[in-house]
Amino acid sequence: MSKAGAKLSDIKELLMKDEDFKSEYERLKPRYEIISQIIEERSRQNITQEELALRVGTKKSNISRFESGTYNPSIDFIVKIARSLGKEVQLKLK
Repeated sequence: MSKAGAKLSDIKELLMKDEDFKSEYERLKPRYEIISQIIEERSRQNITQEELALRVGTKKSNISRFESGTYNPSIDFIVKIARSLGKEVQLKLK
């Protein structure tokens, strides 16, 4: 029995053929990579968004907006989150 739907990789491959989509994807990629790393680490440590917000000194809604990608955070905010998870941020230009 086959599953209904399509694989994410197939959809991404199709969408990446569109130059406008590809350009926007590449522009947003660094933001979503850091979001993904923070969500993964928060989950690994079994910390809720509310607990992380308390550690950072912000509201849960700010953590939620950040993790959903609807908030464009400052580097200082990202550093605070990382430190609250016992991590550090490393930036580099290529």
